[in-house]
Amino acid sequence: MSEDNHQASDLNRRNFFKAGSLAAFMAALGGVPLTAQEADKAADAAGTPNLPPPKVDPNYKEKPPAPPVKFGVIGLGTQGREILTLLARLPNGPVVAVCDSYRPAFRRAVEVAPDAKTFTDYQELLALAEVQAVVIATPTHLHREIALAAMAAGKHVYLEAPLAHTMDDARAIATAAKALPEKQVFQAGLQLRENPQHHHVQKFMKTGATGKSAASRGQSNKKQSWRRASPNSDRERALNWRLYKDSSIGLPGEVGIHSLDTACWFFNQLPVAIHGFGGVMQWQDDREVADTVTVVLEFKGGLRHTFQATLANSFEGEHDVYYGSDAAVLIRDNKAWMFKETDAPLLGWEVYARKDDFLNDSGIALVANATKILAQGKKPAEAASDIEPPLQYALERFIEHIHEGTRPDADWKAGLQATVVAIHAHQAVQKGGRVAMEPGWFDV
Repeated sequence: MSEDNHQASDLNRRNFFKAGSLAAFMAALGGVPLTAQEADKAADAAGTPNLPPPKVDPNYKEKPPAPPVKFGVIGLGTQGREILTLLARLPNGPVVAVCDSYRPAFRRAVEVAPDAKTFTDYQELLALAEVQAVVIATPTHLHREIALAAMAAGKHVYLEAPLAHTMDDARAIATAAKALPEKQVFQAGLQLRENPQHHHVQKFMKTGATGKSAASRGQSNKKQSWRRASPNSDRERALNWRLYKDSSIGLPGEVGIHSLDTACWFFNQLPVAIHGFGGVMQWQDDREVADTVTVVLEFKGGLRHTFQATLANSFEGEHDVYYGSDAAVLIRDNKAWMFKETDAPLLGWEVYARKDDFLNDSGIALVANATKILAQGKKPAEAASDIEPPLQYALERFIEHIHEGTRPDADWKAGLQATVVAIHAHQAVQKGGRVAMEPGWFDV
């Protein structure tokens, strides 16, 4: 099966989970949706449950988009094309230049960005004065040289995660980003750090709604080989950079970094050690990285986050679960639900929960951007198709940070910390054991 066919299969499978089995699963467990706006206002009214439910402001107006920022996109593979597609949806993210060392990559790119200038040398793209910001979506092992050059050229930089595949490269990028002028923005591609849905969930956990944290787990199951074919042997090696030790940090870095980083963010801790296990269980070829892995982040106090991923099976897809003494939180795609224990105390805002047609009252759906959704006269469940993917939110926030001169949540430090965790998680998998973490690794 070609890489494109694998991607189509994955997309159809994700849509099935979102539209079918996930709804059935949630119905079996039970749930009552709670909008973000209702939760905020009800939390303010804690202890006074007889207050009437809050109303949506009829005069609510959406925040106008920031002025346009002219983009250059470097790297036109699968992720680069996705970035082009999402930028095309934005009213303020025109792509004026694209770059890839492989000329045939321009064919699909120009379909999405027909007015963009094309380059095979990224230095020529960076020399364009009209390019204000660049998105770097090249293979991970090529990030360092391009990112340093883009920052030196005075461009705002969005660099896909992980920052790099080695500690030296990651620290070099972080050092340069730390030294940038205040108004020059560097944002790491940690999409979930900029995502309103994850900020919404983190707020509930931070305020103690789930009780004492006990454990968490994440997974990413997608049956795909990661291998792409080409009649040119050199091109084929370049296409399959994720399969080899000198250019890849495997599943923990290329997939798991988001789950691992979110655990560190939600728990407000960095791991003291990482355990890793894995092997080539399905795709018997010349690959040097595991196609199935289990990673355990060990935090102070015995708290642990387990991440499991496989390229051998697609069952249950991607999701994360956080377990607390009073409730568990399930996050899947750009949706989240809270499931309370029967002995959990009343939080006060449950009385404001909006009931969904197909769920009962034993759970709470956590919905970000509720003000916008309700102002449009929709229920959160009805507006599911209106929720942008995390990558689109991240690009929108990048543009806002540029205009506001604000530091991203996914800044150089968050990017470095996530990359350090991912690199050592991959090392733990490769060695099949425990790697002790040193605090000095997480800063420059």
